[in-house]
Amino acid sequence: MRKASMDRVLRDRQQDNVEKHRQLLPDDVVELILERLPVVSLLRFKSVSKTWKSTIESPSFKQRQLMITRRKSRGPDVVYVTGFGNEEDEIKEEEANIVVGSCVIRSLKFPTRSDKVCYGTCDGLVCLFSNRHPSAVFNPATRWRRSFSLSRVQRLIISHFKARSNLFCHTREPQLGFGKDKVRGTYKPVWLFNSSEFDLDNATTCEVFDFTTNAWRDVLPASPYRILDGPRPVYFDGSLYWLTECKETKLLSFDLHTETFKVICNAPFSHVPDPRFVVLCILDNRLCVSLKFYPTKTQVIWSLGGCNMMMTWKQMCSIDLTETTFHDPPYFPRPALLPIAIVDETILLLGYRSGPPLVIHDLHTKSYVLDCFPKASGYPVCYFPSLFSN
Repeated sequence: MRKASMDRVLRDRQQDNVEKHRQLLPDDVVELILERLPVVSLLRFKSVSKTWKSTIESPSFKQRQLMITRRKSRGPDVVYVTGFGNEEDEIKEEEANIVVGSCVIRSLKFPTRSDKVCYGTCDGLVCLFSNRHPSAVFNPATRWRRSFSLSRVQRLIISHFKARSNLFCHTREPQLGFGKDKVRGTYKPVWLFNSSEFDLDNATTCEVFDFTTNAWRDVLPASPYRILDGPRPVYFDGSLYWLTECKETKLLSFDLHTETFKVICNAPFSHVPDPRFVVLCILDNRLCVSLKFYPTKTQVIWSLGGCNMMMTWKQMCSIDLTETTFHDPPYFPRPALLPIAIVDETILLLGYRSGPPLVIHDLHTKSYVLDCFPKASGYPVCYFPSLFSN
């Protein structure tokens, strides 16, 4: 009884202190202060008062807080993401963090049966998917999560797998895209896949998940061009991007608000000899593409710039793969390195798609440093902590 009375007294005093501070500081000034605090502090401050809780949970506050975090940072953090089977468990820190410049690099295990990761993050949200299990979206900072149901293409894959069909023996499985409709503020997982491999009509088939109805729906018309099977789609500024399978490789966009496809421009190379050699990525807030040249053992990164009517590619850098322990076995060359992030304007982080080593490349001195992080497998994504959920 005495402990309960003491707790009640402390709560009353805390509430009195909050009211006193509200009288000293206007609400808009308090919001300006809160916006500059890290997510971990804001999660605690939600319990201070109903007013603070309402403020911190408002969509406009979440957006401003993320914008300030990105503006203050000299680059994103990096998370190596792995899924594990127990869906009732919590997100786990896999090993000790490392720091490269201003970038903190972590390894996290997410409680899901999904074993693949969408490229990058969207508003601090990480999306994991599988071709045979329900996919899930997580916020590593708040520990929020939400799963969503199987799509038509996943059900087709499952049915062919059960029938032991040879349909997929020489075909890569589809890759999920995840992004945000910037007009409505809604998040959308998107499947775009070549139709003929699934005995469907048209060049491609597109499915979008609607979180408001909790269901998948088809988008018509889908892309008139077949897409490269290997590279993951990339989200950038309200659209998802793919590369086409045409004789002249093209950059294809999908506007997540209008849900329409558009060819942006040709790629900076004419043809992709192997889909595993090409990567779409975001570096320094720019849409980029990288191609491994085999057997010359170099990899080039280009960034896209210009206006809507005249988009052009500019070479950003060339990677000497002989400096990265990137040795190709005879007759079966490795996939291209994955460009992860540019840190402090001069450090390019590159990695393998399923684990170590981390390659640290200084763009000025042209030097390379290899780090054995992470010790386990994981797919690297750039990450800014946020309060967002769906």
